[in-house]
Amino acid sequence: MRPPTNSGSADPIGAARPAPVMRVRSASTPAPGRGVNEDLVFRFGPLVGVLDGATVPDGFDTGCVHGPEWYVRHLAARLGVAEAARPAARLTSNLAAAILAVRADHGGQCDLDHPGTPSSTVCLLRDCGDQVDYLVLCDSPLVLDAGGQVGVVTDDRLETAMAELRRTVATVPAGPADPVTRFRHAVAVQRERMNRTHGYWVAAADPDAAFHAVTGTLPRHGPGAVRRAALLSDGASSAVEQFGLTDWTGLLDLLSADGPGALLDRVRAAERDHPDRLRRHKATDDASVVFCEF
Repeated sequence: MRPPTNSGSADPIGAARPAPVMRVRSASTPAPGRGVNEDLVFRFGPLVGVLDGATVPDGFDTGCVHGPEWYVRHLAARLGVAEAARPAARLTSNLAAAILAVRADHGGQCDLDHPGTPSSTVCLLRDCGDQVDYLVLCDSPLVLDAGGQVGVVTDDRLETAMAELRRTVATVPAGPADPVTRFRHAVAVQRERMNRTHGYWVAAADPDAAFHAVTGTLPRHGPGAVRRAALLSDGASSAVEQFGLTDWTGLLDLLSADGPGALLDRVRAAERDHPDRLRRHKATDDASVVFCEF
């Protein structure tokens, strides 16, 4: 939507301008046939976010009595507390504080050093009035329309680790239980690479992961000002990355015109119609989007 043209005189010198507003719309749905949504969308005042909890494959231990749904709910709540207590702090610092607080929420019941401990991606955006701060940790991308250009902020370390992992798993000898053997080996190796220097980083039990996030700042005014932003779980970004339904600009245009629910409807249709394009072992995934207009 284009801003209205000013056909009258310029503002008088010293006249106050209306405060800029961030309009937020969101949608989140579990994978079809599942009663639990391990994604979570939230807004705490100027802070919005998308969390995508890591699904635990059947038959794998986590060392924890809690699951991904519990973890994302607690992490979101603790992020809200950190933002309220320190609204001027860096997003990395508040995320680290939230992860540390969730460690305490486990109540000493869990082995938080277990490689399968509950974890989540994080995508955050905060409206600071004269600027917008953002943070991306693991594979929940942020799409930005700023300065007349559309771009995407990604943390591709998980994808890089997975590509290396696929090459490693290919060396597992074939046998009668080959698919099962390869999958279990893949999960074990992936867990070993979580929150490691040469692996990938995700919110789990180690607050240091927050300081490995991709972060940045954009202006709210002037020629480089941000106009639109979309925070996505990978279940929603699959509209572009897996199914090729549109490009990033088209995704923002769809969100502007029809809202987040329309994007998720198109993803569900693509999952039904093009199962061959799925890049992971899950036929469907939880999908979430937060859409901001300035």
